Amino acid sequence: MRTRPTLTWSSPGPPLPRTSTLTDVVPIVEEGGVLVLSGAGLSTESGIPDYRGEGGSLRKHTPMTYEEFTTSEEGRQRYWARSHVGWRTIARAHPNAGHHAVTRLSAKLCGVITQNVDGLHQAAGTRDVVELHGGLDRVICLDCRSLSPRAELDRRLREANPDFHATTDEINPDGDVFLPEELVRDFRLVGCRECGGVLKPDVVFFGENVPRPRVEQCYSLVDRAKSLLVLGSSLTVMSGLRFVRRAAGAGTPVVIINRGETRGDPFASLRVDLPLGASLTRLADVVLPPR
Repeated sequence: MRTRPTLTWSSPGPPLPRTSTLTDVVPIVEEGGVLVLSGAGLSTESGIPDYRGEGGSLRKHTPMTYEEFTTSEEGRQRYWARSHVGWRTIARAHPNAGHHAVTRLSAKLCGVITQNVDGLHQAAGTRDVVELHGGLDRVICLDCRSLSPRAELDRRLREANPDFHATTDEINPDGDVFLPEELVRDFRLVGCRECGGVLKPDVVFFGENVPRPRVEQCYSLVDRAKSLLVLGSSLTVMSGLRFVRRAAGAGTPVVIINRGETRGDPFASLRVDLPLGASLTRLADVVLPPR
């Protein structure tokens, strides 16, 4: 059974108290054993808009759902035409100060779970990242389940569509963009090189379940952590919120650094409203002062 996508949420009450300083975050991180859970807000400073923040892409259009992609050839054509354009933005994005700060803090971390599919944690040098929603840098065949590099598919799609030159500045964190229908109706798809089957980015679409072994791996990290540090996530979807709930239920401190409210605020012991790049850099400077 597939879950229905949760695109928005409404706070049931007034905003909970938030702070704009890192004073109480420092001792928590200094203790070590911190599990990071990152979201799209961490990558906005790399030029990849988030879904729900100010100017978020959900204000303009709804992302592709698993049901539409798997049941509609027209939907797949529309997705791959748009994603073919959006991939250029994702592929040329670079880690920002927030990603580099997380890497610097590695000695204090017990793991990193990211809801992002852009690979920027790894590009910044962070190791053993659990990609909760997969990664855009690879493609999976829905028939034979073989994996292939996204760069290879990009080349094949360019060869199949030599006259396709669409551009846009409106992009989702999953690499999907907005394009007028007249630009996508003639876009040619390509199949799996191994079996000719349907290709899908190796990411979890809205309405699709995260693979259970990956969920269990994340639960294990939560259970071993001394604290959970949420970075740049509204926690609107249950795929990330469940780890916050689990940590809070076990008495593990939950710290959220995010611009604006999140669905996880009632479970947090500390809520910080600050820009991520600058604040995480300061945090790393304080916790790991130069020798």
